[in-house]
Amino acid sequence: MPKPPPPPANRGPNPSPALQRAVAALQMGQIVEAERLAAEVLKANRNDVGAASILARALMMQNRNEEAIAPLERATRRVEDAGLETLLGAALGGAGRRNEAIDVLRRTTARRPPYLPAFQALAGQLHADGRIDEAVAVIESAIALAPGSLEFQLLLAQLLPQRNERGRARQILEKLRAAAPGHPDVLGALARVLLLDGEYAAAADLYRQVLAQRPDDPLTRTSFSATLLEMGDRAAGEANLRLALRGRPQKIGRTTAALVMSSHGRFLFRRSAFAEFLS
Repeated sequence: MPKPPPPPANRGPNPSPALQRAVAALQMGQIVEAERLAAEVLKANRNDVGAASILARALMMQNRNEEAIAPLERATRRVEDAGLETLLGAALGGAGRRNEAIDVLRRTTARRPPYLPAFQALAGQLHADGRIDEAVAVIESAIALAPGSLEFQLLLAQLLPQRNERGRARQILEKLRAAAPGHPDVLGALARVLLLDGEYAAAADLYRQVLAQRPDDPLTRTSFSATLLEMGDRAAGEANLRLALRGRPQKIGRTTAALVMSSHGRFLFRRSAFAEFLS
């Protein structure tokens, strides 16, 4: 799911010093402190929309989405704010209430002037619900509103292979690469399409370029490993899988899949055997 958008601007007079400290704490990654300060501001003034958004964002960053819903619902009843509504949609989705999230975000994307982060959030919820065609339609509508947006073009290109439209995705990504040479997200998405099309050497070259910029990105390294395995370079592929897994035990599922699904991979009977092999 896409990350929640930044909190909307405070609607009242200049933010209080306490709210300013909450914002600063959130920006510095001091999530618990941001939550405490925003809760104090909101306790003193239940109509402080800025405090409600900071509190909700801090809670969501702690995976406490259900707790974030109530202050956001109260705030959206007091003021019409597309940013708050988008945060509410993200909180509802994170709490497993996806249908409610989609309903909220559909209403938000109907607002004019458009609030573009709501389109990304809606597409994310639809994608998570397996409604790929609807997610594509939402992103296409966002592109119609903001045709110059690299981000939405990239999102569309990442969705299209799931509808088996790799050719269209590739055309979009080649144009984006020409417009933004070296952009790691564009290179990674194009490499994924090339991998799916069986152009392993070209995909591997792009993955190397991404890893030169993001050497600690486990997802890119896993995809690079899968590409190397498909090329028959088992030693390098398995070495990169070990790098992807190092210090990240939660990635065992993805790395195991890369090892098993490759035509030049390996199959072991037990998950623990995979973990031992890749350790």
